[in-house]
Amino acid sequence: MLTVADIMTPNATTIASGATVADAIELMQQRQIRSLLVEHRSQDMPFGMVTERDIVYTVVTRGHDPKKVLVQDIMHQPCISLAPDLTIQEASQVLSDISVQRAPVVQDGRLVGVISVTDIFMRGMSVPALSR
Repeated sequence: MLTVADIMTPNATTIASGATVADAIELMQQRQIRSLLVEHRSQDMPFGMVTERDIVYTVVTRGHDPKKVLVQDIMHQPCISLAPDLTIQEASQVLSDISVQRAPVVQDGRLVGVISVTDIFMRGMSVPALSR
């Protein structure tokens, strides 16, 4: 049975909570990604998450200057984290229950990757070949 570790994206891209939204936009564009994990300030704090939707709906739509808004002001925290040994079905259920699209994968307090519903859809679902 597939686990989170089998399909997660390793080496998740992170950003400091004190970075500006302009920094986040630039990093997301460079890496061609739709979200960033926000580094926690200490080991006992959870990770945060900032997405392109957060930026568009909270900054752009309201006319705020991305160079003056900090990531910590718009991020989601705490964000749920998943263990790498969870099955894909268990991970899907957790993401569904809390209505989120992605989550950091954490093992022993250390970030090991990120998993999204797109990962589950694209890599976690096996469909048998259709016979003709």
